[in-house]
Amino acid sequence: MISHPDPKTMASRLRTGLAAQGTAIGHSQALEFVAAQLGYRDWNTCAAAADSASPTTIPILRTFPGEEAERFYVEYLGFAVDWEHRFADGMPLYRQVSRGRCVLHLSEHHGDATPGAAVRIEVADVAALQHELGASAVYPLRPGIDRQAWGDDLVLPDPFGNRLIFHSPRVG
Repeated sequence: MISHPDPKTMASRLRTGLAAQGTAIGHSQALEFVAAQLGYRDWNTCAAAADSASPTTIPILRTFPGEEAERFYVEYLGFAVDWEHRFADGMPLYRQVSRGRCVLHLSEHHGDATPGAAVRIEVADVAALQHELGASAVYPLRPGIDRQAWGDDLVLPDPFGNRLIFHSPRVG
């Protein structure tokens, strides 16, 4: 998958990376750095451009408590955690993850979604994604590509019974 994170995710990763090296910067400063790196004069201009390219529909997928959602979505698939929310300690976790323009909400709340959902995610090169995932030691999945007249699909089951269908449309 060709991954171009959204500017807020980039700023979050910048802050995390710098903090790991002992340099702390504020959220606003990170946003301004990212805007400059992307060629915008300031964060407001960058945010306006990003908003026009934001997804309009964000699916909610049911996950279960524990570390498995982190392992699958973040460590294996390469999604970034944009934010997390719990009403209180010990309550179910609700979070947003993203990779490129794909944004998903993962919820441990039983009323938000039912395991067994399928989400179709368009990617530029499903074969490149298959190669990337095949090289990962996190999960031993070795999914194949289903070639159809309308494009290529890479179907990945998550640990909660959901299916992520990465799709590259047929060109021409």
